Amino acid sequence: MLKNDNYFEIEPNIDMYYIDRGKGIPLVFVPGWTFTSDVFQYQIDYYSKNYRVIAIDPRSYGKSTIALQGNDYNTHIKDLVKLLNYLQLENIILVGWSFGGLVTWGYIEELGLSNVKALVNIDITPKQLSINKDDWVGGEIDEISNNYTYNMNSNRSLRRFMLPFTTEFMVERELSKEEINEIIKYSIRTPYYIARELYASGMFLNKTKAAKLVDQSIPSCMFISEPRAGVGVPFMNRYFPNTKVFVLGRHMMFWEYPDKFNNLLDEFLSEAL
Repeated sequence: MLKNDNYFEIEPNIDMYYIDRGKGIPLVFVPGWTFTSDVFQYQIDYYSKNYRVIAIDPRSYGKSTIALQGNDYNTHIKDLVKLLNYLQLENIILVGWSFGGLVTWGYIEELGLSNVKALVNIDITPKQLSINKDDWVGGEIDEISNNYTYNMNSNRSLRRFMLPFTTEFMVERELSKEEINEIIKYSIRTPYYIARELYASGMFLNKTKAAKLVDQSIPSCMFISEPRAGVGVPFMNRYFPNTKVFVLGRHMMFWEYPDKFNNLLDEFLSEAL
């Protein structure tokens, strides 16, 4: 265990791993589906110089306990509430990537805005499924169904799915075999049946109400990947006009372009704080 890396018992015999580094305003990073705090390595190193950075491995992810129950995002939300209450953090800034953004919006559903100073989400729409063809959604229904049915029915199929998911969806440049392994090594620790349960949980959540509350009440921003910008930017402008929007790279732009991402996040934070 590295210095400032910790475990918190969220339920009997279920521990959440988290990183706690630096001092100052709390900046809380929540990773996406099956991914871990490691994906934020460049943000942790950079922001812990001036902020108190918290980054988590949610339940059944990475170094946290693989649990047989609670593998849905509503439980992940409650887990985050427990951890941040335990840490007694005040005036926090929440940063959620992908389905982690459902958790940050959900945190606000649970506790309101009194302790949240600002919210940043990365490449995530608050409602993954919609009958409105102009809405920004999580994917085509046939694609989502195929992923659930065929790509998450064994640990082997999940590993096969993670390769193109990483190389085609996550980043723009060609990755080395070592880089791919580094990105997904913790992700594939989550058993396929838990990954599938969480995938469905995320796809059926609707956090629009919380997203509108955030948009109307506190400083907020959304990073959108370039392939999603054609739909995502008009969607954000239409429904969440007060939320600052940045367009950059692919889904994991904060890892591939850390300097650009951090500079844009700094721009937002300088206005928000």
